[in-house]
Amino acid sequence: MRFPILAAVSCFLATLVQCSPTPNHKTLVSLRIEGEDKTIFEGVVLTKGHDITTALGGTHHCDGTNNGASTTPGPTPNAALDDAAKLHDFAFDGAFFPEFDDFLISSIGGEANTDTQFWTTLVNFQFIPVGGCQQKVQLGDEILYAFDGFSKAHILKLSGPVVARKNHPVVFTVTDGSTGAPVAGASVDGQISGVDGKVSVTFAKTGLNGVKAQKDDSVRSNQVDVVVVA
Repeated sequence: MRFPILAAVSCFLATLVQCSPTPNHKTLVSLRIEGEDKTIFEGVVLTKGHDITTALGGTHHCDGTNNGASTTPGPTPNAALDDAAKLHDFAFDGAFFPEFDDFLISSIGGEANTDTQFWTTLVNFQFIPVGGCQQKVQLGDEILYAFDGFSKAHILKLSGPVVARKNHPVVFTVTDGSTGAPVAGASVDGQISGVDGKVSVTFAKTGLNGVKAQKDDSVRSNQVDVVVVA
């Protein structure tokens, strides 16, 4: 699922115009949800801290003040997840633990925790140290929900050109987003990255092409959208 470019631009402009001096204003963040076998959602979300409701947990606040983590409310990962779920028609659930004043996300898009695999939350490619209603986020932050993320060797990050010529190779770079180290052996559009993380891709069709990096032992990467011209 992709957030339309024009809508993203409109949201960004709205954010700039409507920002208020209060700390809990609507904020534009990037949200990505990587399931075991597919990307459930990837796009931008305009969010603020607010009450969220789950079947397992009921209704509770989710604005960064949870468990005394902050004295002022603001947008959080779980609030962004809630907004995206409502707008883009996917479900999530999680129990609420009063002792932590927070939700534990247990399923997203039909993929549920098991005895050994769990949903994990990262902000800017780093695992958050507190719950998803305690952690506040800022404009432009990258939120990632990754299934079984703790067991993965790498949290892949893909970078490269956004414009390419048909039948002319272009180079992408695969790194571990958490450390910045290059990742070898990742597949990008059927091509494999080398020890320097570089991978050459040639597009045979014009138009918009979305590519990701994937590796069996890693969380798949963000998508890079490439406009291919003749």
